[in-house]
Parts: sequence; C-alpha cells; structure tokens
Amino acid sequence: MPIIDFLAPYFTFVNDPTAWVALLTLIVLEIVLGIDNLIFISILTNKLPEGQRVQARRLGISAALIMRLVLLATISFIVQLTNPLFTAFGHGFSWRDLILIAGGLFLVWKATKEIHHTVDPEDHKDTMVSKTLQLTLGAAIFQILLLDLVFSIDSIITAVGMTDEIAIMYIAVIVAVSVMMLAATPLANFIEKNPTIVMLALGFLLMIGMTLIADGFGYHVPKGYIYAAMGFSALVEGLNMLARKRKGGH
Repeated sequence: MPIIDFLAPYFTFVNDPTAWVALLTLIVLEIVLGIDNLIFISILTNKLPEGQRVQARRLGISAALIMRLVLLATISFIVQLTNPLFTAFGHGFSWRDLILIAGGLFLVWKATKEIHHTVDPEDHKDTMVSKTLQLTLGAAIFQILLLDLVFSIDSIITAVGMTDEIAIMYIAVIVAVSVMMLAATPLANFIEKNPTIVMLALGFLLMIGMTLIADGFGYHVPKGYIYAAMGFSALVEGLNMLARKRKGGH
C-alpha cells in the first residue's frame, strides 16, 4: 500500500482521455524516432561475429532504455540543455545543439566509411575502415552508447514538448524501447540477407546525420519529410527486390 500511495500522484492522468491520446501519440512518436537508432545498431552489430550479435543488440538497446530513464529522472536538467551557451553565425548554440552536431558528424563519418568499404571492399588495408572489419563487442557497445546519448536527448526533449506528465513519458519510453528490442534481430537479419538494403540503410544514416547537423545549426527539417523520404526509398527498393525475385535473381 505505501508504494501504491507513493505512485498514485503520478498516475492521476488515467481518468483523463486527452492524457491517453497523448500517451498513444508519444509512444508512436518514440517508436518512429527509435528507427534511426535501430538502423545504426543493426548495421553495426552485423559486423560482429555471429555469436555476439544478439548479445550486442540486447546490451545496446538495454543501455538505451537505462539512459533514457536516467535522463527522464533529471528532466529539469535536460530542459536546460536547450538554453543558448554562445552565439555564432546568428544562431544561439545550446548543449543540445552541440550534442546533435557531434552525433551527426559521427553518423556521417561512420556511414561514409561503411559506404566506402561496401563499394570498394578491397581498398581498406591501411585505412580506418579496417578497424570496422575487426570490430569487437566492446567497441560496438561504445559506439551504440554514443548514438544512444544523442538520440535519447532528442527523444526526451520531444517527450517534454508533448506532455507534462512524467509517468506518460516513462511509459512511452519503456514501450518504445521494448518494441526496438523485439524488432532489432529481425531487422538486422533482413539487412544481412539483402545486401542492397545495407546501402539503402547506410544512405538513411547519412541523411539522418546531415539532418542532426542541420538541426544543431538551427535549420530544423520536419521529421515527416525525413521519414517520407525513407519510406519512399524503402518502397522503391522493395519493388526492386520483388522484380529480382520474379526474375529468379538474388
């Protein structure tokens, strides 16, 4: 009973229909925002030995959940990350902007290196791409955590903008990350079995990285445009796969 009494103030929204609408909307939004993270995790873990892939995905996504829950616990601090630190090029840069720019640059670098290796797999002997081929579990988890931080901060700030109920934010984050956990292995297996999908996914990461950089510099690109472009590209690739299958190709 004491626990129920303690939690009761946080669940007053259960009798409010608009709160349920906000919860469902936020869950969908968090799942959509998680697609970016999931694509990166799928591509990265496919570089590991087969026996370590599932473990890496579970550890990476579990870390994402823990990170988001911790960030929610410090929500007053997270909100302050949007306060400008300095002004340059006519734009006030905040900690959020700097984190988005750093994360975007990392994604662009990672996607570019992977595209280079995919296009010319023989040309990697004395380049940093060779490190990707020798990826360890620890290195994979570290890179996943870096991107988890970027996507988690963006996710939490989005949640704050949609509702004031902390319980709704927690529920939405837990449900969204649980969906990511269920979808991670099927998505990774699908990408691995379809080589052309790898290039498409890397193109998505490149676009997402550029979007994060643009957002950090104050040029906000509506998420709807990004996901519409991704959806259209995926549809075209799906038609290509269907055409190859009908012709007996692989």
